[in-house]
Amino acid sequence: MAFADRTDAGRALAALLSDWRASDALVLALPRGGVPVAAEIAATLGLELGLVLVRKIGMPGDPELAVGALAGPAGDTLVTNPNVARAAGLDTAQIEALAAAQRSELQRRARLWLAGRPAPVLSGRTVILVDDGLATGATMRAALTWARSQQPVRLIVAVPVGAPETIKDLAPHTDQLICPLIPQLFHAVGAHYRNFDQVEDTQVTRLLAAHPSPGA
Repeated sequence: MAFADRTDAGRALAALLSDWRASDALVLALPRGGVPVAAEIAATLGLELGLVLVRKIGMPGDPELAVGALAGPAGDTLVTNPNVARAAGLDTAQIEALAAAQRSELQRRARLWLAGRPAPVLSGRTVILVDDGLATGATMRAALTWARSQQPVRLIVAVPVGAPETIKDLAPHTDQLICPLIPQLFHAVGAHYRNFDQVEDTQVTRLLAAHPSPGA
């Protein structure tokens, strides 16, 4: 186990991101698990903290296996995992039907977490996307696609741990990918934390409220 908890993982990443201390870089967390990690990075480096809204689209009968993911406040960005979809025999219409329910949940969470908080402006800024780890990478791919469409000047992915193949696949889509732990025998993100309790909605809103909001 490399990390005591998500806050500990955030400290480890902050040390690797120290060049961005007190800059105009924007830290965007993938909720929920990425929020405590990102909050520690933002606090340590004196950076603004925001959310990139993402939602996994799980396989029918196996919700932990991602067919794809949605990103953006309204869930307008849809990224599919073609290998999983093909193996499951799902066509475009079926994936969109699965996405519809998750889009409603993503919009509910946007209202819950972002009420009264200005939408982050990514254009012309360095943006650091943070999660608590990468397994299939479906939600991070969706986050990258959405964030790139907002025209940041630089797009960095920072995660404490990741599966080797996922890191290899994602790296070309970023300007920089920071991942201090890439175990060859990767099983699950939580296996690399001593404490990997579920992050609750109340914790997300509390951590966001404790940090400067991205300017509109």
